Amino acid sequence: MILLLLAALFLMASALPARAENDGDYVYTLMDTQGNTLTQRGGRIYEGDEYIAGDNKYYRVTAVNDELFTATAEYIGEASVEAFATDKKTDGDGRRLVCMYSTHSDESYVPDDGTESKWNGAGIYDVGDSLKTALEKKGIEAVYSHETFLPHDADAYTRSRRTAEELLKKNPDALIDVHRDAVPASQYETEVEGNDISKVRLFVGRSNPNAAANKAFAQQLKAQADEQYPGLVKDIFIGRGNYNQELYDHSILLEFGTHEIDKDKAIAATAYMADVLDNVLYGKGAKAETRRKAQTAGAVKGLGWVVLALAAAAIIFAFLATGSGRGTMTKLKRHASEVTGGLIGQRPEDEEEHRQ
Repeated sequence: MILLLLAALFLMASALPARAENDGDYVYTLMDTQGNTLTQRGGRIYEGDEYIAGDNKYYRVTAVNDELFTATAEYIGEASVEAFATDKKTDGDGRRLVCMYSTHSDESYVPDDGTESKWNGAGIYDVGDSLKTALEKKGIEAVYSHETFLPHDADAYTRSRRTAEELLKKNPDALIDVHRDAVPASQYETEVEGNDISKVRLFVGRSNPNAAANKAFAQQLKAQADEQYPGLVKDIFIGRGNYNQELYDHSILLEFGTHEIDKDKAIAATAYMADVLDNVLYGKGAKAETRRKAQTAGAVKGLGWVVLALAAAAIIFAFLATGSGRGTMTKLKRHASEVTGGLIGQRPEDEEEHRQ
């Protein structure tokens, strides 16, 4: 009897869905209401999850079939980029800082690492290091923690939370959790500027108080990437769970490729992603405005010198022509009147009336 009870409990436990943050156990296919495949995800999909496709079509999951590992989503409209404050939450010292870590410390790339999971020297750290270097080339200080949070289970995010909290003490402009997906390579292969690279998925946890800010940050990143490097950002998945993103508005989980893709393609994507982060966090538009103001100020200053030089030349010419200070002033007033249509200076008829 006891054995039967234990067996029943085991079957019940195994039938329960895995926690939202235990990604990679199963590959789920997301479809629209017509049965067309939208995307795949290495991890469970839940009702209420949201999805912003590469073409910015917005979907919400309405049904999940755990036997077939599928989910259905209804189309709810075009995604609009929400407002996002890019101002730094720092002490105003002008420091540019991005902090990073990798919750799934074992994630690797089969073609290069020989396996999808390595407890030592995992391939994901090569990708994270490459992103760090790319950010530094932009003049951004980047801190990437090599702390490990094994095993790859539902408690990995609980373990990585301590590292996230420590990194936030540095007051960064963004906190990035570097990952890779676990779906077929074809889902992520792309070409940007003639280079074969991996796409990047932006992942947002919807079960936290900062979900709206996290989503807005993701949408800004995608909008910037779509403008600069079409095809770089695969999509945005907004899934159940918090992924430690409630700790900071500017948190994001980036998935560089999948376990089946060449690691070099994931690494190649980091340079483009660093450029996107630079422009979103520190403002390409703001830099352009600063340059415009500087150029305008320079033009005004240059024009001022030209006006002064012309005025000096006019005074010298008038003095040489009249030979006296009074004559010089009269000639300058007359010239000014002619140039401005009588608004400035003294017209000849005024001089005649004055003499009468």
